[in-house]
Amino acid sequence: MSKLPTIFVFLVLLLSFSYLQVTVAGSDFCDSKCKVRCSKAAVQDRCLKYCGICCEECKCVPSGTYGHKDECPCYRDKVNSKGKPKCP
Repeated sequence: MSKLPTIFVFLVLLLSFSYLQVTVAGSDFCDSKCKVRCSKAAVQDRCLKYCGICCEECKCVPSGTYGHKDECPCYRDKVNSKGKPKCP
């Protein structure tokens, strides 16, 4: 009976790590486009995170390091819970 909680915890950890790897691993397209988009960002890791999320959902990233959001309306129109733009 004492092994059951240990096995359960192990399975939960195993599943959470496999899910984390899937969410962290982006496509080559999004990775390369976001690397360019975030190249001049002050906070690179946050920029790459949100750019990657937006790219996966919208399947596009505006060109350049700032602006040009009219090239990708889905990317442009995404907002966070406070109503501010989600995508860098």
